Amino acid sequence: MRFTSQMGLALKEAKLAATAGEVPVGAVIVDAQGKVLASSGNRTRRDCDPTAHAEILVIRQAAAALEQDRLIGCTLYVTLEPCAMCAGALAQSRVERVIYGAPDPKSGGTDHGARVFMHPQSHHRPEVIGGISERACASLLVDFFAQQRTKL
Repeated sequence: MRFTSQMGLALKEAKLAATAGEVPVGAVIVDAQGKVLASSGNRTRRDCDPTAHAEILVIRQAAAALEQDRLIGCTLYVTLEPCAMCAGALAQSRVERVIYGAPDPKSGGTDHGARVFMHPQSHHRPEVIGGISERACASLLVDFFAQQRTKL
């Protein structure tokens, strides 16, 4: 099987989220064969749901598509390093691999901040790869927040 990154689709979802006034984070989950099971952007404001991060939404969609609670063999692509909440959900879902774009030194939960997967209490430790399309992912966030500040 040939590797195909789905970060482009995650970026597309992040841009759609930004257009809707959401923090521009997009996520995609693929199965072991690389088939896209789910894709979404953040929906916290639209859904009035603080847990409606892109990662949580795609975990739910992929689990429904597979009709099971374990996403064994699946890979998550996300434009921003997952927060601690999302990292916990990823551990519970048993995602095999987490590939993210921009690091999040302030609120990250995998390589920064809480480092959820490093705790002995973590039931599962997926492979984590950061920095994929980092520049594009980071600039989307920087531009979004710059625009938000000009609206104040």
